[in-house]
Amino acid sequence: MRRNVLLAAATAVLAALLLGGTAAAAPTKVVGKVGPGFTISLSVGGKKVKTLRAGKAYRFVVSDRSEDHDFHLIGPGVNRTITSEEFTGTRSVVVKLRKGTYRFLCAPHADAMRGSFKAVG
Repeated sequence: MRRNVLLAAATAVLAALLLGGTAAAAPTKVVGKVGPGFTISLSVGGKKVKTLRAGKAYRFVVSDRSEDHDFHLIGPGVNRTITSEEFTGTRSVVVKLRKGTYRFLCAPHADAMRGSFKAVG
């Protein structure tokens, strides 16, 4: 009898894990664009990024449309070139943001091609 109760409890726990367990949500997509002219941008859902949530992971999907530019992300704990010069196409990275200010820029043209956002907690 006791064995049947334990078996039933174990089965219930396994079923709950398989059917009702919550999967981690996919990171929010942040769209970056650089080029073909002297333009660089970040958006979420079509809106310009001004703030994002600190402590959360985001998937930065960057479309580089010029071999003359790159897309560089700099901020607390991050110093990453997502696309390089001479590369055209799309690259994606997941970044967990810390509280603070982040800058995105084209390194060869940082005077004209740059932006920033804050990660707030």
